Amino acid sequence: MDEIPKPFIYEPSLRAILLISIKSADVRRAIYVCVKKVHFSKIYQLLEPGPVVLLTTARGARANVMTMSWHMMVEFEPPMVACIVSSGAYSFAALKATKECVIAIPARPIAKKVVQVGNSSGRDIDKFAKFKLTPICAKFVKAPLIKECFANLECKVVDTRLVGSYNLFILEVLGAWTDPAQKDRRTIHHRGYGAFVVDGEVIRLKSRMR
Repeated sequence: MDEIPKPFIYEPSLRAILLISIKSADVRRAIYVCVKKVHFSKIYQLLEPGPVVLLTTARGARANVMTMSWHMMVEFEPPMVACIVSSGAYSFAALKATKECVIAIPARPIAKKVVQVGNSSGRDIDKFAKFKLTPICAKFVKAPLIKECFANLECKVVDTRLVGSYNLFILEVLGAWTDPAQKDRRTIHHRGYGAFVVDGEVIRLKSRMR
C-alpha cells in the first residue's frame, strides 16, 4: 500500500506549504493545494478588528485626538469596549490619568483627516485646529465629542489590569450619540501600510447572533 502523505509538506522552491486534502481512501487521488505562509507581522491585517476611530482625551486645558484601529466590543450591556493605546502615544498618559475618553466614529468623507491625525502627534500640534475638527462638550466626560464624526461614545476606564502588559484599557460607554444629518456612514477599515477598505454591500442572513 502506498505511504499516506503528511497533511503538510513544506516546499522550499515555492516558499509555501502544500496542503494535502484527502478526498478518498485512495491516497493517489489526494489533491495538493498551495497555501502561502503568512508572516507573523502581517496577521493583524487578516484579523482587522473594526472601523478606524478617533479617540479624544482632555487633561487640564488641553484636548487631544488620536487615530485608533485596535479595539473590540467585550460586553453588550452595559456596553464595554477593549482598546489598545500605545504607551508611546501622547494620549496614553492622559487616558491613564483621567480615566475617560470619547470614541468618535468617522465615515468615508473625512477619511483623509483621520489618517492625517494618525500621522501626527499632539505633542507637537493642536490636531483639532490643524485638521479642522470641531470639539463639542460632552455630557459625562471632559474629553470632547467630534462634530464631524457621525457617532460619539463617551467612555470611562473601568479596568486597567492589562495596561502594564498590553496597553489594553477596558472602557464602559456612559453615553452614545449620533448625528442624524450625516447620511454617509460608511466606515473605514485599515488593512495595513496605507491600505483601507470602505464599508460596502450589506447582506442579511438568518443568524442567532445578536
